[in-house]
Amino acid sequence: MKKAFITGITGQDGSYLAELLLEKEYLVYGLTRRTSTQNFARIEHITHHPNLKLISGDLIDQHSLTYPIKDIQPDEVYNLAAQSFVQASWEQPVLTGEFTALGVTRILEAVRLACPTAKFYQASSSEMFGKVTEVPQKETTSFYPRSPYGVAKAYGHWITVNYRESFDIFAVSGMMFNHESPRRGLEFVTRKIANGVARVKLGKQKHVELGNLESKRDWGYAKDYVEAMWLMLQQEKPEDFVIATGKTHSVKEFLELACQVAGLKDWQAVYKHNPDFDRPAEVDLLVGDASKAKQKLGWQPSVSFEELVKIMVDAELEIESKK
Repeated sequence: MKKAFITGITGQDGSYLAELLLEKEYLVYGLTRRTSTQNFARIEHITHHPNLKLISGDLIDQHSLTYPIKDIQPDEVYNLAAQSFVQASWEQPVLTGEFTALGVTRILEAVRLACPTAKFYQASSSEMFGKVTEVPQKETTSFYPRSPYGVAKAYGHWITVNYRESFDIFAVSGMMFNHESPRRGLEFVTRKIANGVARVKLGKQKHVELGNLESKRDWGYAKDYVEAMWLMLQQEKPEDFVIATGKTHSVKEFLELACQVAGLKDWQAVYKHNPDFDRPAEVDLLVGDASKAKQKLGWQPSVSFEELVKIMVDAELEIESKK
């Protein structure tokens, strides 16, 4: 039985990855931070699975990473934990650096010292491309991050490359473009729109407050993207991959389509601009070229943008109607 160690198991990607690996009959170990109130909502349905074990630890505490990896001797390590909200990285830039940048070094050190044969996956981000130097973005595109989060992710990406080349560790980065689901945090714009539109439809609020509607993103479905993570660690040699749909849509398009799904005719009556949600430095256009992943991994997205919006809005309508 293969063993996998996942940091960030209680997040969107971690929960879907844990499900996928359990289906593949892995023994899954998930690292969770010790807090006064544990948030296991996304993995509640699998917490009693006999092949899932949760371990307390923190990306800021080196020993809490090294000791379990030494004891478990995992075949695969997935580093998905981070301060992952771009807006919050402006308010907490140092904390973002500790988790999202230096945290990668700590987990790599744990692998190097305690289980160097493990295959390592780092969750890189399209936010590293930031103020893009070419369209679409691919593995060789230069980074130009436009937020503390993007800068921290760029560090995490390059330290992963450095450990691969310096210590001969099987370490890869997945340059993931935006991927969403009903398990997305409410602070993220897609979930905020889906939830807000559902609440407007049900008469619980009048508007959905948003920042810049013209920002364009390459949005995919999180379940598709965690499959790509797993595929990267099944290869014979470690390589980095862009994972994306190759199609771009604006925040306004997401809002318009969400309103259509909910049966709201006038999206403009739903929208309200809130300047608090505007970024100090905006990333205007992100769209990825996943040709390499399609060719070498046999990966491609299975859920379209329209299907994704419907999945998210329908989920919010169901949740909000029960409250």
